[in-house]
Amino acid sequence: MASLSEKIVLITGGSGGLGRALASAFAAQGCRVAISARNRESLQRSADEMARNGAPVRAIACDVTQRKEVKNLADEIARHWGAVQILVNNAGMAHAVSFADMSDGLWDDTLATNLTGSYNCGKIFLPAMVQAKWGRIINIGSTTAKVGYSHVTAYTASKHGLLGLTRALALETARHGVTVNMICPGYIDDERTHENARVMAQKTGKSVDDILKLFAASAPQNRLIKPEEVASLALLMASEKLAGMTGQAINVDGGAVMA
Repeated sequence: MASLSEKIVLITGGSGGLGRALASAFAAQGCRVAISARNRESLQRSADEMARNGAPVRAIACDVTQRKEVKNLADEIARHWGAVQILVNNAGMAHAVSFADMSDGLWDDTLATNLTGSYNCGKIFLPAMVQAKWGRIINIGSTTAKVGYSHVTAYTASKHGLLGLTRALALETARHGVTVNMICPGYIDDERTHENARVMAQKTGKSVDDILKLFAASAPQNRLIKPEEVASLALLMASEKLAGMTGQAINVDGGAVMA
């Protein structure tokens, strides 16, 4: 995808398995990639790991729930490379707990990270895209943006909200050369899924492997989704090949949700 070469890309939540896959995929296309996350140490480890594979990735710590930190992130990227052209809102949190047992703090933190964080990034990075008459915003959602799941009330609500934000923003930017789309993965084979499997195993008395098999069995393909599969779709969404697609939410879930 030659059209992506030299593009300036920001991946939030860049220290996790999906974030690393996204960053590596864009870097392989010749993009200049910045990754951000709250934990500076884990973020730098991820950047160092990708650098060993030859990826030109810059790590910048940022809490997307804090608008001032997002502004500082934008300023630092601009000093090195220029304005962000492709924004991938991947920062997120998901904790499995029943609604009755869920604390108010967990609700607040989940909505702040998964929904308000994407809002903050949009407010900071979108104006330059509109001014340049070219830009891509890719929101990493979940199949929970389209259907309800038990024991992840806050996560489900946040992803439903992110879907609404995606669609509304796509309408407002459609004539400005900017596309806004969403990827809705199913259960990804990453640390977040494995951690939730561990929590559920403790609560149910089942083994972690048994819970992971249950996750996989929720999809007709009977498997977890590889982070690289999500990254491949993100590349396509960012390219000129899909310049006519905006406001869409595409599932990568092994056929689990057909809506």
